[in-house]
Amino acid sequence: MMDNRKANTKPNKSKRGVGGVVTSRILSYILLIFLSIICLFPFYILIVNASRTHVQITSGFSLIPGTNLFQNIKDVLKNSTFTIGSGMRNSLLIATLSAVLTTYFSTLTAYAIHMYDFKLKKYAFTFIMFVMMVPAQVSALGFLDLIDKMGFRDTLYPLFLPAIASPITFFFMKQYMESVLPTEIVEAARADGSSEFRTFNTIILPIMKPAISVQAIFSFVGSWNNYFIPALVISSQNKKTVPILMAGLRSASYQNFSLAQQYVAIPLIIMYFTLSRYIIAGVTLGSVKG
Repeated sequence: MMDNRKANTKPNKSKRGVGGVVTSRILSYILLIFLSIICLFPFYILIVNASRTHVQITSGFSLIPGTNLFQNIKDVLKNSTFTIGSGMRNSLLIATLSAVLTTYFSTLTAYAIHMYDFKLKKYAFTFIMFVMMVPAQVSALGFLDLIDKMGFRDTLYPLFLPAIASPITFFFMKQYMESVLPTEIVEAARADGSSEFRTFNTIILPIMKPAISVQAIFSFVGSWNNYFIPALVISSQNKKTVPILMAGLRSASYQNFSLAQQYVAIPLIIMYFTLSRYIIAGVTLGSVKG
């Protein structure tokens, strides 16, 4: 009799266990859906406001899209103070060159500090860490005076050439290199007659691909969103970047100011980043294969 009772109670416990797992999964899905709605809701409101007129936006909040989207896009493209084509081109050029320069030279510097033993090695690393703590606002006046003497004012060169010296990227590369780069590989390459520069380009860079990909993304996005330095350096309309153009829309005169144009300009940028994710996916895929 006792064996029969135990046999009868086991299925009930298993049913309760399965029911509890199903309930927890349902609650997890509900929570994830709720959080997804919260995250996506601002983007939905942005798109809704992009399809409304300036008067409709200032009159109140609405969840229903308007019918003025294409007219707002035409107004933005015709706006002489918001040259979206040249702005996207300039931002793309600066961000791409900054990502390439900062990742390559930071990896090269980290390789030198990590692999070579020289007299001032500790002092060089300490100096680089000290420079990392200096904010860009502190050195802005000296930087502007320097580019004036070099004749780089109102050019794009000061916006990507300083990316060669990036102490934050250097620190990340050095930390990653200490964990994944064995010295035996470099010593074997030297024994085979490979030069130091060739060893770095053909052996070290493929090993560092995952770290390079991560830092390239951060550098690209940071350079794309940079407003402070480009606003100080650039004055020509055809050389302005997207953040400067967006600030120009916000600071327009009352008669020319339009919230509809400001909202419709943001989805154009979001569309670009949606396409750029495939470029990033290709870079990270190459690192995984490597």
